[in-house]
Amino acid sequence: MRAAVRIVLTEQEQATLEHRVRGRVTEARLVQRARIVLEAAQGRTDKAIAEMVGLGRRAVGRWRRRFAEKRCAGIEKDLPRSGRKPVKRDKMTRLIISTTTQQKPPGATHWSVRTLASHLGINREMVRRVWNAAGLKPHLVRTFKLSNDPQFAEKVVDVVGLYLNPPEHALVMCVDEKSQIQALDRTQPGLPIKKGRCGTMTHDYKRYGTTTLFAALNLADGRVIGSCMPRHRHQEWLAFLRQIERQTPKGLDLHLILDNYQTHKHPKVKLWLEKHPRFHMHFIPTSSSWLNMVERVFADLTEKCIRRGAFRSVDQLIAAIDDYLEHRNNNPKPLVWTASAKAILEKIARARKVLNNEC
Repeated sequence: MRAAVRIVLTEQEQATLEHRVRGRVTEARLVQRARIVLEAAQGRTDKAIAEMVGLGRRAVGRWRRRFAEKRCAGIEKDLPRSGRKPVKRDKMTRLIISTTTQQKPPGATHWSVRTLASHLGINREMVRRVWNAAGLKPHLVRTFKLSNDPQFAEKVVDVVGLYLNPPEHALVMCVDEKSQIQALDRTQPGLPIKKGRCGTMTHDYKRYGTTTLFAALNLADGRVIGSCMPRHRHQEWLAFLRQIERQTPKGLDLHLILDNYQTHKHPKVKLWLEKHPRFHMHFIPTSSSWLNMVERVFADLTEKCIRRGAFRSVDQLIAAIDDYLEHRNNNPKPLVWTASAKAILEKIARARKVLNNEC
């Protein structure tokens, strides 16, 4: 019996394959092949792997050998198959792509497989194959926003400098408000998750009020100082600054990274800051919330606690938020910023260039 090819992975290959397996948008065939290679690297036989991934033993052995010969590139691309060449598709490819990217269908904003096929008088499977090969997805759109802040570069350098080289004898904190968090309860009870069925909830809901979460993320240890308040005026912002003052060591300067919300620049706030010189404000550019790392805390809170929760009062909502913060602070994990200011500015410059060319 032929011995299976031994697979030894580098750290980069291991990370790449694990990313393929975990990826939510990775094609199923690539996930399957990545699993084969990872299991082979653990020393498992082709027969054992075949049972795990639901393939034949010969197919598993083929992908094992393909990886051994060409590494990751060997499992990401299929070899050319035999058979008659798609002559008609080759002739229509340029027309399909140009129509998809340069024209709009009547009465709609984008083409579908069926509408384009009907418009060109061809089979819709031909359109599907051309779109897949060209990476075209007219049904999807991504949102973006480039900051028009005239001091964009200076602010990016300032904030990223705090992330990558925090000052000594000081704390760097990312601060913001998550406003208008709604206490929602579904109009009917949902069904719990069970084998073969995900949990369910009604699309409609009842409103029981809102709250605003003020949060300050300590970059040094990952802990969050948080407080829920009914509104987000300068009065509440001053109250939260006093809370930060009480809950941080007295001998350390505090560098707060925050957005340009007018409440943060209220005259009474400025007067209070003059009397508390250990507070240093660092404002991110306008339309650049991605630069404030506390937004990751808000996203995690929404995903894990709020979006699928049911709250029949604001007090229940606040209790759930407090429970989330307590759980997070019991086992804090600092967020690590890796992008340099130079890399960010270069990326923004490329985006502006593409945007100007397209417009």
